[in-house]
Amino acid sequence: MRISAEDELENTRGERFMKRAIWILIMLVLLLGAKPAKAADNRFIVRTTGGLPLIQGVCGLLGCNVVHGLDGSLNQLFLVTAPSSIDPTAFLAILQSQLGVVAVELDHLVGLVGGLAEASAPPAGLWNSSPVNYYGATVWAGYANQPAAGIVRVSDTQKAFNVAGAGIVADIDTGVDPNHPALRNVLLPGYDFTRNQPGGSEMQDVPPFPYSGQGQPARVNQSTAAVLDQSTAAVLDTNVQYAAFGHGTMVVGIIHLVAPHALLMPLKAFHSDGTGYVSDILRAVYYAVQNKAKVINMSFDFTTYSKELARSMNYANRAGVICVASAGNDGKDELVYPAGLTNLVMGIASTSDADTRSSFSNYGQDIVWVAAPGEAIITTYPFSTYAAGSGTSFSAPFVSGGAALLLSVRMNCNQYQASQAFAHAKLLSPDMGHGRLDLYQAVSAWRKAAGLQ
Repeated sequence: MRISAEDELENTRGERFMKRAIWILIMLVLLLGAKPAKAADNRFIVRTTGGLPLIQGVCGLLGCNVVHGLDGSLNQLFLVTAPSSIDPTAFLAILQSQLGVVAVELDHLVGLVGGLAEASAPPAGLWNSSPVNYYGATVWAGYANQPAAGIVRVSDTQKAFNVAGAGIVADIDTGVDPNHPALRNVLLPGYDFTRNQPGGSEMQDVPPFPYSGQGQPARVNQSTAAVLDQSTAAVLDTNVQYAAFGHGTMVVGIIHLVAPHALLMPLKAFHSDGTGYVSDILRAVYYAVQNKAKVINMSFDFTTYSKELARSMNYANRAGVICVASAGNDGKDELVYPAGLTNLVMGIASTSDADTRSSFSNYGQDIVWVAAPGEAIITTYPFSTYAAGSGTSFSAPFVSGGAALLLSVRMNCNQYQASQAFAHAKLLSPDMGHGRLDLYQAVSAWRKAAGLQ
């Protein structure tokens, strides 16, 4: 019997499908007998060309699970989990071989800040808790008038150019205390990616406990600082799961100090122990862009390169979003991310009040665009109090707040234009990029570039 060309084509397709199915089946049998994966090794970030239906079909064939999308309305990037008994490296290869799958990478569990710097309490005279008005909110005088603000010329810049920040600044972090009196008037609801729910509060991470609001500086976990309340410090010191609690509130407090009229979008991608998944960071980036943020602050770093993180930063830049990240606290010239994503992100190192590199700060031209003060920075802390923090985590928000000042001049400022403006800084050593942040020079340079002076 003669077989038609159409039948031959159909038979060929059927043979290919059977061979592919048999190969996948053999690989899955081998994988199921492999060494069990570690806790986070069965999580994969998968990019497709066919959206949710395609990845659901792939997982139906391979026995994996589609957890959720990562890129919002784009619907091309997904978090997929496989059985813990499967070897992750081999399974990743199988995923990559599927039709319609563009790229796959492991979903790494990362730390909030590498080698978080131990904070010393600032001189007692700077713990000035006298209430002062700061752009409509009552804050501590020690916060509003601290030395770091003078060094980068916050007040001089605000007054000289009549700028106080504009647009939305997103902070990807541990969340925020939504009821802090210094912040609540400018806070947007945000989102909690660790719980998959609206609201970027970090207060759900700790149980309620009595708080007096009075006391003397107390160390908290040798990290983010001296906090004015012994009872708070006691709770945090004895619980490892709270090692990074307050980090997000501290970071947004610095952004607010520089740009008090900017709206703050807290995006919680990290737990109170300081850990978070790259997938949640990606979700936060796409959320920020698609919800009209103009600046993204990222006070975290890790050493593993993520192609999807680079894609997300490129997506943000193309949407006109300015991206800022801390350079890390290991005191090394090493490549870390996101700061190391050259031309997509501005990496920020830390300096002392004497304009020297902080001993803990990473350095090097591959990761540092500019530096900013990062030692004993006084800022907001949960439970309506204040804390002093040290680390590049607290240097980056000076620049993110500065970006919001540039937006006060003209809202169309983009990544390249902002980076060129901030390059007008006080010169330091070459391994500290363009030097120490000078907000006055940066805003003046942007005004000139925008044709306003």
